Amino acid sequence: MTISARKVAATAVTAVLGAALAGCGGGSAPDAGREARLGTPAASASGAPTASAPNSAPPTPQAGAPQAGAPAKAPTLAPGPNGLTPVFERAKQQTDKTVALTFDADMTSDQGPRAADGEHFDNPQLISTLRTLKVPSTIFMTGRWAEEYPDQAKSIGTDPNFEIANHSYSHHAFKSPCYGLPALDGAAARADVDRAFAAFRQAGAVNTVPYFRFPGGCYDDQALRALSTAKVTAVQWDVVSGDAFAKDPDAVAEQVLNGVKPGSVVVMHCTRSAAPVTEEAIRKIVPELRKRGYRFVKVSELIGK
Repeated sequence: MTISARKVAATAVTAVLGAALAGCGGGSAPDAGREARLGTPAASASGAPTASAPNSAPPTPQAGAPQAGAPAKAPTLAPGPNGLTPVFERAKQQTDKTVALTFDADMTSDQGPRAADGEHFDNPQLISTLRTLKVPSTIFMTGRWAEEYPDQAKSIGTDPNFEIANHSYSHHAFKSPCYGLPALDGAAARADVDRAFAAFRQAGAVNTVPYFRFPGGCYDDQALRALSTAKVTAVQWDVVSGDAFAKDPDAVAEQVLNGVKPGSVVVMHCTRSAAPVTEEAIRKIVPELRKRGYRFVKVSELIGK
């Protein structure tokens, strides 16, 4: 495929999915329901905080938050106005050539039957490749994924190469509308976060960090307020890989390589059925970015800058 053709392919994928993908729900082609599970980053409510300074004190332990065994004092951002949950999108220090590759390990609460029928929401080959290439990474995992693949959750969550962050338990929306996702109210949203952290602990994962990614990327002040007592930092992104439902790894790689800047956060996926070419794309992305002088870091390192 020529470069121009790959650009067309990447653009087509992005257009079909609403321009920016935040999570994958499975299947071979997007429809209205799958787009809802994939999600695209929605604009935050006017005035939603994007804090820039790390909080000097470690987060106060909360029910469901990372406990003993988690990395010590993972940096978080200071609360936003009126105590709202802070939001991180890209490192404030934008001259250091660091980049964080993040992978959403998505599974919604109602997809158990599909997994039982043989659909793969995991991607062990991707994790193996990240280990082989020695790429520190942040995995935004749903609690339901950890329950479906507890051995993999434990393996990832005990490997110092990785850190596990919270992508909710159910992958339901924290703001409505959000691409057709069922919506949670404030109390249910807070409980959903706790339930995900509990699922990680049950699986034996200890390298968990107090970061949260909204399903579909959808949030507003009400969602940020609902999570304020969880003492987490909400993590968005500035580079969309376009890997969901993509069939051309070169197009995915090119889209990432064209978008990365110092301090970038790249959103990708750890779900074979809905993002089948991610592992192949990584094998193209990693050496090229290293050739350009980039160093791969976890989100915690970017937030700590």
